Amino acid sequence: MAEGPAPLRAHGVRIRHEGAEVWTPDGVDLRIASGEVLLVLGPSGCGKSTLALALNGLVPHAVPATLEGTVVVSGVATADARVAELSEHVGMVFQDPDAQLVTGTVLDEVCFGPENRLVPAAEVLERAERALRAVGLWDRRADDPDTLSGGGKQRLAIACALALDAPLLVLDEPTANLDPVGADEVYRLLGELTREGSGRAVVLVEHNLDAAMGIVDTVLVLDAAGRMVAHGPAAEVLRDRAEELAGLGVWLPTATLAALRLRAAGFVLDPLPLTPEELSEGVGSVAGGLSGDPVGRPAVTAVTEATGATGDSDPAIAVSRLTLRRGRREVLHDVSLRIDRGDFVAVVGPNGAGKSTLVQAIAGVLRPPRGAVALGALDPSRASVSELSAAVGFVFQNPEHQFVAHSVVDELAFGLWQRRLPEQEVDDRVDRMLTTLGLGPHREAHPFLLSGGQKRRLSVGTALIAGAPLLVLDEPTFGQDRARAAELLELLAALNAEGTTVVVVTHDLGLAAEYASHVAIVDDGRIAAFGATARILSDADLLERAGLRQPPLVRALADERVPAGLRGATRLRDLPGGTA
Repeated sequence: MAEGPAPLRAHGVRIRHEGAEVWTPDGVDLRIASGEVLLVLGPSGCGKSTLALALNGLVPHAVPATLEGTVVVSGVATADARVAELSEHVGMVFQDPDAQLVTGTVLDEVCFGPENRLVPAAEVLERAERALRAVGLWDRRADDPDTLSGGGKQRLAIACALALDAPLLVLDEPTANLDPVGADEVYRLLGELTREGSGRAVVLVEHNLDAAMGIVDTVLVLDAAGRMVAHGPAAEVLRDRAEELAGLGVWLPTATLAALRLRAAGFVLDPLPLTPEELSEGVGSVAGGLSGDPVGRPAVTAVTEATGATGDSDPAIAVSRLTLRRGRREVLHDVSLRIDRGDFVAVVGPNGAGKSTLVQAIAGVLRPPRGAVALGALDPSRASVSELSAAVGFVFQNPEHQFVAHSVVDELAFGLWQRRLPEQEVDDRVDRMLTTLGLGPHREAHPFLLSGGQKRRLSVGTALIAGAPLLVLDEPTFGQDRARAAELLELLAALNAEGTTVVVVTHDLGLAAEYASHVAIVDDGRIAAFGATARILSDADLLERAGLRQPPLVRALADERVPAGLRGATRLRDLPGGTA
């Protein structure tokens, strides 16, 4: 591309949503050069997604909000241009891919944007094929987008943005629903798109820093009030201000979080590592490292048979030869799985493997064939809605799919009202849950007007508040800052310790390592493996065969350079040191 105006300039940007009293973000200044990748970090609700929406004019032209300051993309002031005009300069991938999918086939979806910009037909098809091949969806170009998994829809949204060939790409949590291999591919692709001389820049809102660090040039950090607290080269900001950022609840690379703990235990790690490789090298080079038995390595058992049978005569969940179709496609093939009462199970696997379909069948959201699923004595295929809600709390991958009320407080109370609980008990439970979720200031807000992270917390709260003995959650930490994700998971862990069985679908194998007692790998509609978490995550070959990757911490501490006292640890909490 020829040299032209900077892809993005912003000065004094403040945004206040309609009906809100605070500005989030509040006073952002930045300039992005061609080829630059800017990572925006900050706690949930600080305005990261709102800032992203201002970069293509949706704020203030489509989203009711007041915008102060200036945003200029490729020389065009967003306040003075229509969203359609700005689409020539900005390609956008929303936090929720369903919000931008409008056509009946995958190919039509990718062609839609360039066609509306009157790009010649031959070039439209060329761009569409190139974009779909880049995200691994060319073979599904004739499929209805609604038949894609959450990760598949995310890939499609990225392809749509790529096909616009705009000089600025804005991506809001682009890998949140992607498996580790898919996330690596997205960042490999973004790295190629922003190579020197490409004329393209990227603004990235992302929590998965382990995947993103290889391409990020600069970092912008907002605090909880939406104010800028740091802006500069990524390595400089993340290394020099790591403790401060951790205190803000901002996501940091796993290697950096591990290093902060180890520093507190006397390891001299300078500079702080940002990647697993740097952590392995840094720990390995510390003179007189720890010796003896590996720190905190949990006892493990061999991986069970693919059925996951544990021998419990009265399991919390028993799945027997479950086969399910969605449309013309068979998603689950003869699946059998038994989960004991009190287990905390992470369901992992590549995109489109059938994870969400499996847990929806377990929870009765998708009615399974009679006798294929048992929740103790309850058959979800025959149970009433009230029986199911008393037995299992379910959280959808997309929070909006379960909201039914017009305020946060009523959303939390709705299930309790259905059970005809006393009014005072309902009020007490709702107040406690609002405090737990940090949603007290938003109690009267409409659920659809919350930030993405706040919507996720509310959806989790609606499942937790009922006190069901089984909780099934599909990507519960999506859109959460580090502090809120930790709070949610600690809450789940506390309920689990009290006897609640927890099943979580996640692409975050680090989350599985920290909290799950067991891991079930779903691959191509089948249970590829089920076993104790440490055993599954230590088997790199098993994970690779399923299209997965070992978590960064597991990979770093498996290195032979790591002292014996640390080698083989799988959880941050098992490392010596503080609570970083």
